Amino acid sequence: MVGASRVNEVRINPLLYFEQVFWNSGRMHAVYNGEITLAALSLIVWIGSAQAAPNPATDATRKANDAVANFLPFSNKQDFEDVHRGFIADLPSPVIKGKAGNTVIDLSQYEFLKKKGPVPASVNPSLWRQSQLLATSGLFKVVNGIYQVRNIDLANITFIRGEKGWVVIDPLTSTETAKAALDLINSKVENLPVTGVIFTHSHIDHFAGIRAIVDEKDVRSGKVPLIAPDGFMEEAVSENIFAGNVMSRRASYMYGNLLPRSPQGNVGDGLGLTTAAGNITLIEPNKLIKKTGETLTVDGVDLVFLMAPDTEAPAEMLFYFSQYKAIDLAEDANHTLHNILTLRGAKVRSAQKWSSALSQVIDMWGKDAVVSFGSHHWPQWGNQRVVEHLEKQRDLYKYINDQTLRMANQGLTMNEIAEQFVLPDSLAKEFYNRGYYGNLKHNVRATYQLYLGFWDANPANFDPLPPVEEAKKYVEMVGANKMIATAKAAYNKGEYRWAATVANKVVFADPTNQLARNVEADALEQMGYQAESGPVRNFYLSGAQELRGGMKKMAPSNASSHDIIRGMTLDSFLDFLAIHLNGPKVGDKSYAYNLRFPDIKTEYVLTVKNGVMNYSKGKQMDKADGTVTLNRSTLDDIAMGKLKLGNLTESGDVTITGDKAKFKEMLSNFDKFDFWFAIAEP
Repeated sequence: MVGASRVNEVRINPLLYFEQVFWNSGRMHAVYNGEITLAALSLIVWIGSAQAAPNPATDATRKANDAVANFLPFSNKQDFEDVHRGFIADLPSPVIKGKAGNTVIDLSQYEFLKKKGPVPASVNPSLWRQSQLLATSGLFKVVNGIYQVRNIDLANITFIRGEKGWVVIDPLTSTETAKAALDLINSKVENLPVTGVIFTHSHIDHFAGIRAIVDEKDVRSGKVPLIAPDGFMEEAVSENIFAGNVMSRRASYMYGNLLPRSPQGNVGDGLGLTTAAGNITLIEPNKLIKKTGETLTVDGVDLVFLMAPDTEAPAEMLFYFSQYKAIDLAEDANHTLHNILTLRGAKVRSAQKWSSALSQVIDMWGKDAVVSFGSHHWPQWGNQRVVEHLEKQRDLYKYINDQTLRMANQGLTMNEIAEQFVLPDSLAKEFYNRGYYGNLKHNVRATYQLYLGFWDANPANFDPLPPVEEAKKYVEMVGANKMIATAKAAYNKGEYRWAATVANKVVFADPTNQLARNVEADALEQMGYQAESGPVRNFYLSGAQELRGGMKKMAPSNASSHDIIRGMTLDSFLDFLAIHLNGPKVGDKSYAYNLRFPDIKTEYVLTVKNGVMNYSKGKQMDKADGTVTLNRSTLDDIAMGKLKLGNLTESGDVTITGDKAKFKEMLSNFDKFDFWFAIAEP
């Protein structure tokens, strides 16, 4: 998640982004993102006028969607049987609220997915099918002793019946949804304490509800084992910090947070419907799994682990319950093609490692397993179906890896490979291999990038002009009116990719040209209607919406997580601060200050020189410009917005000795990042 929250990411993968440098403004707003990305996903408030009405699907779009309907085996209803299998109960209400009365998630927004009738022409029929499946929520029995609450958040929460209580796997994105799930199983199955918790991986939709189900003192004492893969804390806190602002803004497109929930707008994310916008928490695990084959017994439940780092998440593991003959697939095998490179942006993942991990699952447990389930979607029952699902998901990622490299070695470039890439029918006609969350072309390009970088080796493309300058030269050469006419003609012929490309040049040359904006928006909209991937659809439709009506800024929630801020190391905090330094402004200046944190008995030297901020831990400089002293707990409170630096210097909570004026001057050279930068226009 998946990581943001998959705006509130998430897809967090979680993850914290500080909107402002704490001492430059006196406070920080915390915004999260994951594989979800949770940046601005919380409490959406519109600022601006109503959006223009969407266009209907064109004949070209209907034809493209009909082709999908004719290609895939829609007569196969197995998935519809499986999503209802073992149903016990639904939530008392489709709306989950926080203590302050805020709406954390409102599943009634997606009721339109449950209506019977023909597939809307404005939605790819394959994506519509997936979204209808994901609209089935509630408490389900997987097998006797294993239960899941599904689709009340982006991820699933799983409950294993131990000897004395529930062993919980992946407690969702917020405390509110995690509590609702725990209350549901306690009221409908058996009222038991939580006797163990497992985090499958480091994305925020799989851990952030933790404080709703366990008390931290019970974890710290060891009374309740909290188990995670090696590297979990580092990745959970830091994965998206450094590029957090840009990832979060892109996530607002990826998850369609500004789109209406409707057949012309957001129909879900393919991995789930949507992410909860509630209270985000984190407790440090007291048990880390470090190697494949490691075993553990939790409240009488025997587990065998398989490490899968650098697959769907940097820190991830899968495991097996021998007494149930059940495999927990975490997020490495799903009912969708996942992301090799998420659209919000992240480090590229390895399709080869992903495939290898699934191959290990088959080797270790494929002979005996009778059920498999994961952190998203619904289970597989029966050994034959379990193994076939694993094999075809394995081969999907292996095919992407191997065939991308085969074609690259023949001299084809990244975009040429993506355009020609076709899966064999044996893989492509499996619904669980379709690109509902990931996208085949995008994953092929990502695999090329992993091995060869983004450049195609054509010297003419080595140093391209920036988008605005290039666009202006195209318009100067051809003329805006002729380019708009060309884009309109392409649109009328159903050539939406070309229409969007040409119109976008005019928009970047002159963003006030509303005619060009409208033509591009019309083209993007039809591509969105045709998209099989939920995130791709959301990107197209979000771009169209902003081109037509301008950027409609939201007032993001100021909700933040002290747990995640506290989980940051000081080194990570200072690394993140260094990214905010405006190097060109300080290229000829130098600053040096000692930092002291008495409560944790830690000291640093912080220097700015050559346009770069550096720091050294455990050192102090005799000839520094001054010394700043504050507790780490005070820094956390400043980061949370609970305290302001100006007041603290007066109260004595922060002391600055030496050249205070120079310190203030240094701080003025740290940039504030604007979340609402443009995407579909300059």
